[in-house]
Amino acid sequence: MSLVWIGVDTGGTFTDLALVSTADGTYWFHKVPTTPDDASVGILRGLEELLDMAGLPAGEVAFLCHGTTLATNAVLQGAWARAGMITTAGFGDVIELARQRRPRFFNLDVPKPTPPVARDMRLEVNERLSPGGEVVTALDEAAVLAAAERLRSGGCEAVAICFLHAYANPEHERRAAELVRSVWPDAYLCTSAEVLAEFREYERFATTAVNASLLPVIDRYLERFEEGVARLGVPGAPQIMQSNGGAVSPGTVRRMPVNTFFSGPAGGVIGATALGRESGVANLVTFDMGGTSTDVALIRNGVPGRKSVREMGGFPVRTRTLDLHTIGAGGGSLAWIDPGGLLKVGPQSAGAMPGPACYGRGGARPTVTDANMLLGRLNPEALLDGRMPVFPDRARQAIEEHLCDRLGLDPVATAAGILEIVNVNMMGAVRVISVEQGEDPRRFTLVPFGGAGPLHACDVARITGIRDVLVPARPGILSALGLLHADLRGDFSLTCLDIAEAESVASLNTGLERLEALGQSWLQTEAQPGATASFGWAADMRYFGQNFELGADLPAARLDAGILAGLVEQFHAAHEAAYGYCMRDRPVEVVNLRLSVGVLRDPPAGQRPASVTGALEEALAGHRRTWFPGPGFVETAVYRRDLMPLGADLVGPAVIEQMDATTVIPPDARMRLDATGNLLITLPEPAEEGAAP
Repeated sequence: MSLVWIGVDTGGTFTDLALVSTADGTYWFHKVPTTPDDASVGILRGLEELLDMAGLPAGEVAFLCHGTTLATNAVLQGAWARAGMITTAGFGDVIELARQRRPRFFNLDVPKPTPPVARDMRLEVNERLSPGGEVVTALDEAAVLAAAERLRSGGCEAVAICFLHAYANPEHERRAAELVRSVWPDAYLCTSAEVLAEFREYERFATTAVNASLLPVIDRYLERFEEGVARLGVPGAPQIMQSNGGAVSPGTVRRMPVNTFFSGPAGGVIGATALGRESGVANLVTFDMGGTSTDVALIRNGVPGRKSVREMGGFPVRTRTLDLHTIGAGGGSLAWIDPGGLLKVGPQSAGAMPGPACYGRGGARPTVTDANMLLGRLNPEALLDGRMPVFPDRARQAIEEHLCDRLGLDPVATAAGILEIVNVNMMGAVRVISVEQGEDPRRFTLVPFGGAGPLHACDVARITGIRDVLVPARPGILSALGLLHADLRGDFSLTCLDIAEAESVASLNTGLERLEALGQSWLQTEAQPGATASFGWAADMRYFGQNFELGADLPAARLDAGILAGLVEQFHAAHEAAYGYCMRDRPVEVVNLRLSVGVLRDPPAGQRPASVTGALEEALAGHRRTWFPGPGFVETAVYRRDLMPLGADLVGPAVIEQMDATTVIPPDARMRLDATGNLLITLPEPAEEGAAP
């Protein structure tokens, strides 16, 4: 009996599926349209079709991992559940007062984001703890019961309990939760100490409120998904990818949906990391361009960057994530004209339905995909290996009717403008995760994936200064493939606020013991008995009086005076590297302690590239006029990637088509198909300033 592993990544336009049989290392891939009203419908249909294609029964599926953007979409679209908050008297406006900083300092008209909890549903009760966790005012239990009744009668489905200084002592929040459940057993409920046991009330309250508003949304979706998977005959529960790049059970996600904001894109970064190991390339810029957005990330020395806070819907959400930067630029991004008559692209998207005009599903507004279609960069007859017919005339019609007259340009110039704008936007995203973090992107290799990534990769690399582009064997499915590499991972933190000196060792070790207990409890629910787990320890540190901190790895699970002194030296060095100076005469404070628990899974065998023999000419599917920046339209060879022999070598221009993506190689760029089936593209050296073109 073979064991089957499946990865499912749901995007805004398509749902991607990858299956590997661990018995013989055979891979199968599938791509189906996403069903926006209920993504589980499209997923289950795709799973059934994929298993039929592979000729394997659902009962042999041993691992099923799902990456989803449901939580992200719910926040960005305001489609969260009606939630209420019970908080300390006098602190009901914390999530609206925020930091009292405008996102753009010189713009006085920036609209404030809509809070996940409406003002009339934020109810205050008498209770108070000191920063050290001592009880200053006892909890008014009658007020908590009254608040619960009012929230329920007000139509709330979920409740966030957020008390001042609960990170230092969670007892008031625990008791309030017991009281709410006693009169409202079916309420979706979370406390700030469970969601984020860290100081800074605004971030903790905001994260908890967002989490509460997502509890019903995620719970209902996962219920439909799990029931559908069980009906297919898949044994066991599926796993869900988190933003930190690790998988967990649906039960954990039901309690902490904020951990899934970058669930789908995280799969792509994990897949690119594995690809870099296989190819011997340690420094990568990942470029994931799908139907609605583009996600970029930096991988240094084989390790993707991580962050502890991200903004979602205008609110800071403190949760451990891969360091991804997302912009609203995808194949379905709409081209439009602003009131000043300027051409703009995105962030609005045509989505899966109706989609780009050329898809023939009712879309009438021009998109990036329509521009690529008009410029000959996409197959004018069908996509997805012929399964999806397209209509180039509708792409031209959409561009002409909505843009050309107002811009005073012909369709080709307009389409070229759309591509130039979206490429520059994506170049800006690459700069955010590289130049703005002190890294030169020219020293990295660009790894494009997603359905539209290879289509734009060489153009984005050219304007960014990157010369090397590595296109995976299955770029449109890489995020789903990355899910097959997902390890189990849980992240835990707590605030301690101790000066890093010998007298604090006992207090810090107590905090580490609390974290270890949380990690061990997590293992009992997430991992198989006897599984080998790794524990990674870290601390957030700052000079006493600073407002922000830097992270440092702890060499051991327990501290002594010597280890702590070494940690202080590590912080001084990190501060000097980050800011150009350090202050050795100032006391250093340990702000937060962190723990990452991981259970490694044996990665699946790498996909064996097809042993195609013969000449490159046998892969030639024909020629068509294709537009490139600079020369304009050029007669271009079109190749079928699945028919290209390993070691194939060519100089552009060329278009390489496959089921899940299209790769465009500009003139003078060199492409080689390596032994693992990846396309290695080298762009020509940029012309020196002032040199003749």
